[in-house]
Amino acid sequence: MLRIGLFLATNLAVILLASITLQIIGIDSYFDQSGSGLNLTSLLIFCGVFGVSGAIISLFLSKTIAKWSARVHIIDTPTNQTERWLVSTVTDLSTKAGIGMPEVGIFPAQQSNAFATGWNRNNALVAVSEGLLHRMSEDEIRAVLAHEISHVSNGDMVTLALIQGVINTFVMFFARIIGSAVDRAVFKQEHGHGMGFYIVTFVAEIVFGILASVIVMWFSRYREFHADAGGANLAGRNAMINALRRLQQEQEAPNQLPDSMVAFGINQGLRTGMMALFASHPPLEKRIQALQERSG
Repeated sequence: MLRIGLFLATNLAVILLASITLQIIGIDSYFDQSGSGLNLTSLLIFCGVFGVSGAIISLFLSKTIAKWSARVHIIDTPTNQTERWLVSTVTDLSTKAGIGMPEVGIFPAQQSNAFATGWNRNNALVAVSEGLLHRMSEDEIRAVLAHEISHVSNGDMVTLALIQGVINTFVMFFARIIGSAVDRAVFKQEHGHGMGFYIVTFVAEIVFGILASVIVMWFSRYREFHADAGGANLAGRNAMINALRRLQQEQEAPNQLPDSMVAFGINQGLRTGMMALFASHPPLEKRIQALQERSG
């Protein structure tokens, strides 16, 4: 699920840029009530508008930034048998899933990986790594593509944007409350907002944004099981299990995706301990077990 990491990075950048801009032009000072505190109702509405807007902007930018970050080569006109088979397979799976034909691309990475992203189910991008094309059989590649198309068909990116919009709202809201409290208690600012408010608010937004990503990653892990099930329906249960087992063989290998794209891929690698909370994917053995149990 390459899409999650890039979406989070883009969203955080949009929110921080908006925060800095609002502070520079002085809109934040509007929520100072008689020099003694924040107008919480107005602040919550304000944060909701900008928080949801940041998530929506990130959603609309997701495909463009994914192409640039992963250096995706879009197959406009297939030039060899592999590209023809890839486009034909995506066409077939998309038709079965009932979605519009996505753009199809290949990105340069030796690790077996793939991702799908886009702002709606009829305007998506599906891309696979060069390593995946070299290492997997056609049945396994088809299963991976079916998994990614299931993400598109399920509308996971739109749901993610809604969740992220709510999270953004409360990140901005509580960051400003803490900024105001510290500004008055530590920096003794009695009227309006001083420099302490802006510095603390900015830092708090970064910290809260990172912590809030735990919620997004939980959602990502939850949706992976559904995408696996969808992939099994489209390409066959055994093919989906075999593809996951193939990925399992590579999970100890270094990840060759850009850092901002790691969580978007079907294969994220193994994470343990506290870092498991920030994993966008469940362990592959659990995903395989879920497919086996689902089919009895």
